[in-house]
Amino acid sequence: MSKRAILLFNLGGPDRPEAVEPFLFNLFNDPAIIGAPGPIRYLIARLISKRRAPIAQEIYQHLGGGSPLLPNTEAQARALEAALGQPDEETRCFIAMRYWHPRADQVAREIAAWKPDRLVLVPLYPQFSKTTSGSSLKEWQKAADAIGLKLPTTTLCCWPEEAGLIAATTELLAETHAKALEFGTPRVLFSAHGLPKKVIKSGDPYQYQVEKTAAAVAEALAIPQLDWLVSYQSRVGPLEWIGPATDTEIKRAGADKVPLIVCPIAFVSDHSETLVELDIEYRHLAEEEGVPAYFRVPTVSTHPKFIDGLARAIAAQDRRGGLSCEGGGRLCPAQFSQCPAKLSA
Repeated sequence: MSKRAILLFNLGGPDRPEAVEPFLFNLFNDPAIIGAPGPIRYLIARLISKRRAPIAQEIYQHLGGGSPLLPNTEAQARALEAALGQPDEETRCFIAMRYWHPRADQVAREIAAWKPDRLVLVPLYPQFSKTTSGSSLKEWQKAADAIGLKLPTTTLCCWPEEAGLIAATTELLAETHAKALEFGTPRVLFSAHGLPKKVIKSGDPYQYQVEKTAAAVAEALAIPQLDWLVSYQSRVGPLEWIGPATDTEIKRAGADKVPLIVCPIAFVSDHSETLVELDIEYRHLAEEEGVPAYFRVPTVSTHPKFIDGLARAIAAQDRRGGLSCEGGGRLCPAQFSQCPAKLSA
């Protein structure tokens, strides 16, 4: 019987209060996040993580002291294993977190010990960015090279318009939209994590792909004259970030006196940015700004349509080999130079 390993990448999160500061250090010491030379980046990361740790610890107190991202990702891994199962092949999903455990070096050893025939790399970020998927893939290659792990490997670069993702998100949004109609005609904010503008200007395709995902869901929802737009959350630091900002759009909804639906469009499972930022902080802001009603669409998590769709995309990429976007080849136009997929017809 053949053995296929699937490696799922995610951000990671502190699992206890004392892990918050080292988690933040790992985040800000990533050259994909802060591009300064190594020694300077190290000092900056130490400074930022020490200053932000008390604030972040307060955030994680709302979640019992730690992030639920790992158990949520483990649930997705088990669901994908079930969906990908074949009588003549054993499939096992592994998880590598970028900034907290399990890290890529640990998982590389686990995969080597399992001795699969081949490996499929799958970032759990629908939209590619060098700061997320790109950083995780680079760390994985370093970890695999360090132990001499060599086996046939294929990579699902990104999947912003994958049919299961769109179908599951649309179904969840439709259910929420029906509830919001009791308070008037709602506005839909497709909220995604923001990035500094300079990252996008460097050729990163993230914003382009986020907008493709949102447009696909809005079209599938098929509500005439739907009031919707894409917004970006979680801005930190002094740099100019892409917009519009989600908090700014919440204030505008208050001024317009329209019910508001916030739909996380770049997160596929719950963590601090959905459970705290969207559910608590932004809900409170909406109340302060006079938004008539505030709703948050659930993440796709282990929704059957999402899991089945992603499983199909993984199986297709496994057959294709190499590195490509979902569907094969490359999704983004040539100006997005940070996309790792080769230009092809």
